[in-house]
Amino acid sequence: MAYTELRKLYYKNEKQYKQTYLQRFTDENTILLDFFVGGKQAFIYQCPEVYNTMFSILKLDKEISELCNELPGKALEQYSRKCLIDEIVLTNNIEGVYSSRKEINDALSVLEEQSIQKGKRPRFIGLVNKYLKLLSREPVALSTCEDIRSLYDEIVLDEVIAENKNNAPDGKIFRKDQATIRSATDKVVHEGITPESKIIEHMEKALAFLNNKSIEPLYRFCIFHYMLEYIHPFYDGNGRLGRFIFSYCISETLAPLLSYRISETIKENIKRYYDAFETCNDRHNLGDLTPFLITMLQMIQTAANELKGSLQRKLISWKRYEDLIPSFTASSNMKMGALYSLLIQAALFGEQGVSTKQLLSILQISSNTLKKYLNIVDEQDLLVIFKDGSEKFYRIKLGTLDDILLTN
Repeated sequence: MAYTELRKLYYKNEKQYKQTYLQRFTDENTILLDFFVGGKQAFIYQCPEVYNTMFSILKLDKEISELCNELPGKALEQYSRKCLIDEIVLTNNIEGVYSSRKEINDALSVLEEQSIQKGKRPRFIGLVNKYLKLLSREPVALSTCEDIRSLYDEIVLDEVIAENKNNAPDGKIFRKDQATIRSATDKVVHEGITPESKIIEHMEKALAFLNNKSIEPLYRFCIFHYMLEYIHPFYDGNGRLGRFIFSYCISETLAPLLSYRISETIKENIKRYYDAFETCNDRHNLGDLTPFLITMLQMIQTAANELKGSLQRKLISWKRYEDLIPSFTASSNMKMGALYSLLIQAALFGEQGVSTKQLLSILQISSNTLKKYLNIVDEQDLLVIFKDGSEKFYRIKLGTLDDILLTN
């Protein structure tokens, strides 16, 4: 049975509305928060829908980890990069910020080289850098207001200023004036907390909740996301900041690859996402944040289901394609067989393909030998070559492999 929002009961049955609120607020399964929404103490009610969704997520997480373990290391690395690019493009897109896949990929390449050529700082490099570190489980400080500001400066400040310099934070830590969130029709949807002293006070309480180890991690991550958006500590960039923190927290608890799928799921369910904020912001909802918790848990569950399905399909295809390798020219040569496998992985899991530099490093062969091997692949009409600047990338023609499978 779907969880009934208090604000809906308010308009249907006043007596039931008051009774339901009291029952939920005082229930032993309710977690009371040191945080107020519309003048009412916030709480989350651990109803069956919350429990069932959470346990489903944990089951899916185990299955995803098992699927990831079946993939060769290079394939998992390439697929992670592809998902990362999707995530960053989409988290920007939700905020109306255009970033191309090439821009994000270029920023990744710069970071991987550990240098910024000619002193130029590519767009989104701070955001890309932080997302890139999710897979390595590098810790992100999230204990103080100063931590939040430092994270904001690193991942979105440059882009916020580029979009509108007047949106740069102008307070001691956060903003000092009012921030108003409007709908596409210019209707005021929410007004962030003000003045800055209140922002700091509320943020400290939100961070205390986020770091409260006595509460289920998934609850903390989802509700902190709401709190951050409710406080709205900056004039702009709150959404991108909030989704990064949410992704980071997911990567700390669940399969890291899942943290690269959150923005895609939110984008596909954007109305539900905004409706959940609106519901919990409504003063008639009396501080009940359970609807937002349910929505975000379901977002994670959906992302996990889709990731599991994608991995299953790719694993099946990969194994079928790998079985074809013995039929290819010179595949009995160990290095040649490895090259075919790398080209298959690059096509199935990668973004652009596998580079010349990567092939030389993995196969441990000379440039002349690699050229000779690639010519053998090309002669069979199996090779796709993509050039980005001076760098070449290679992958196998999956369409040709599919044709071979159909005729076998």
